[in-house]
Amino acid sequence: MAYTGSTLGSHAYAADALPGKGITVKPVKNPVPEENFQHLLVMRALEQLGYTVQPYKDVDYPTAYMSIAAGDATFIASHWNPLHADFYKNAGGDAKFYRQGEYISNAAQGYLIDKKTADHYNITNIAQLQDPKLAALFDTDGDGKADLAGCTPGWGCEAVVEHHLDAYILRPTITHQQGNYAALIADTLARFKAGKPVLYYTWTPYWVSNELIPGKDVVWLEVPFSAMPGEQKGLDTTLPNGKNYGFVVNKQQIVANKAWTDANPAAAKLFEIMRLPLADINAQNHLMSQGENKDADVQRHVDGWIKAHQATFDGWIAQALAAAAK
Repeated sequence: MAYTGSTLGSHAYAADALPGKGITVKPVKNPVPEENFQHLLVMRALEQLGYTVQPYKDVDYPTAYMSIAAGDATFIASHWNPLHADFYKNAGGDAKFYRQGEYISNAAQGYLIDKKTADHYNITNIAQLQDPKLAALFDTDGDGKADLAGCTPGWGCEAVVEHHLDAYILRPTITHQQGNYAALIADTLARFKAGKPVLYYTWTPYWVSNELIPGKDVVWLEVPFSAMPGEQKGLDTTLPNGKNYGFVVNKQQIVANKAWTDANPAAAKLFEIMRLPLADINAQNHLMSQGENKDADVQRHVDGWIKAHQATFDGWIAQALAAAAK
């Protein structure tokens, strides 16, 4: 993948003189397959700089941060800030990690219900589900409580959901269903298509919002007030438009081992300047939901993105090479 005799920027590089030559990169990522695309794009760019990039390893977030801090892994390209603030701090924080730039902006999260039920019962706020009669509308297992298709343990969002259940006094009426998120959402979709009420947590970018379109099929529920756990305590989750969906709008960043980026200024610059539009990830994730979810499919999606944004991609490489030449 290395450029041969590259003349990007003002620096000419032969393939054997690229800044990454002889240096191995060990990526890690969360097992969610919808995050493969954004990681593979970073890996492709690193290969262009001459690095030997190993296949990514799927690990849970807490393990990913500990591995990067210890130098056993190099980077992760799905650091949710501030959602992962506790993981980041607990593994060593700024002393151990390099975290610059904003790879993906405006990553939202929250709770949604189907629009038909929302309109019929005038449900706009999750606190209304303190009412056992309203909560029972979303009962899927017959126990009378609402079943929330929720967040997988270890992702970070589960801590916020659990905190909300206590803060908004919803434990008596809502069960937080956790486990395989893909299976929970598949069941949610099936219920929606059968005309039944649905209640679920999700985030963007993710393909669900291409299937269940907010404002048309489903609606975001507001929360009565901001309530965040751990390192996020005290953060205001109110949006500029006055709506409050209970979560801070996150940015996703590339987080890497600081000692490694100190020794690799080309990679450090790359991690800082890469930008990937949220809409592009949504579109790619939607293709995956339509069956284009094999490794070869995702690699093809990466090829297509680079080809469609070749000038941007080449610009990243040029800036990274320039940083290495200083």
